[in-house]
Amino acid sequence: MKYYIISGERSGDLHASNLITAIRELDPIANFRGMGGDYSQQANLSLAAHYDEVALMGFVEVLFGFRKVLKYLKLVKEDILAFQPDAVILVDYGGFNMKIAKFCHEKGIPVHYYISPKVWAWNQNRAFKLKKYVDHLYSILPFEPDFFKRFDWEVNYVGNPLLDEIAKFTPHDFFHQKNELSYKPIIALLPGSRRQEVDKMMQTMVEIVPAFSNAQFIIAGVRNLRAGVYQKAKDLGVKVIFDQTYDLLYHANAAIVTSGTATLETALFRVPQVVVYKTSGISYAIANHLIKVRFISLVNLIADKEVVRELIQGEYNKEVLLGELKAILGDVQRKAEILQGYNLVRALLGNKSASKETAKLIVDSIKK
Repeated sequence: MKYYIISGERSGDLHASNLITAIRELDPIANFRGMGGDYSQQANLSLAAHYDEVALMGFVEVLFGFRKVLKYLKLVKEDILAFQPDAVILVDYGGFNMKIAKFCHEKGIPVHYYISPKVWAWNQNRAFKLKKYVDHLYSILPFEPDFFKRFDWEVNYVGNPLLDEIAKFTPHDFFHQKNELSYKPIIALLPGSRRQEVDKMMQTMVEIVPAFSNAQFIIAGVRNLRAGVYQKAKDLGVKVIFDQTYDLLYHANAAIVTSGTATLETALFRVPQVVVYKTSGISYAIANHLIKVRFISLVNLIADKEVVRELIQGEYNKEVLLGELKAILGDVQRKAEILQGYNLVRALLGNKSASKETAKLIVDSIKK
């Protein structure tokens, strides 16, 4: 059978690649094409476009990059029609993929959505559109099925794909030696996977480095970003290591993490963290008006309470960040509360293998 898969950023690309592998176990002669990144390409997805060419963040950035998005929407639509897939599988990337879902629905192509758009976060009536254009929705957050029941829609909770990824992880025996690190406590810095994120988030992260002479700060770098994006950090003596995020979290004593999938990864490695986020002033004003949830980090959203502190926009500054990091490093009670919250998150996620569960549901639905 033929599958067209679309992901639009690094974590979605990773999950798409694992789904491709799981589908191929059930359908050995499966043919895959679509839009994604390096992970999907390594899993033998034939790329129509790389997500790096389309990636944008923030309302203002999307507004000014709209022509680029339209260009790739047209390219992908034409490619889908040429490929004639048995199913289109959309992975996260809500703004782009919702338009593809509508297009495929109108063309009579079955639409499977893995990792639902966060319609519960803002403009919740988008759930009606999702229900209209998507044939099968596979949720990775345990609170989502109850949300969609409000729209008279039964969706599948398939487990969280990060559990599969972390289960595959084996720590490097000589991580410190390999990266020429000392044995001082490690503070992991995860500024994001997109250039715009790193540009906005990293500066404040590294400003606090001089206050922690007894620790070493290490950035989880992303190779596909332009050369020099981490130069400011390097100039301050902050080490950048690439393609070793799980090893870094395994050894970290604390972390500063840009809101996104990495907050949940950090929690699953049981690393006390401060979650941070900043965007343009206009984008923040729009988001603040639209967003309907109390939290921005997956950790707090899943737990439905504040497990980790979130520093957003104006609160994300050197003084507040410094105080929060000192608290999670030096306050035993605070650390214990965070780890107890992580236990709750882990229990709520369950033990399903998301990739295998989703692959089975997709292949079975096509065979029917």
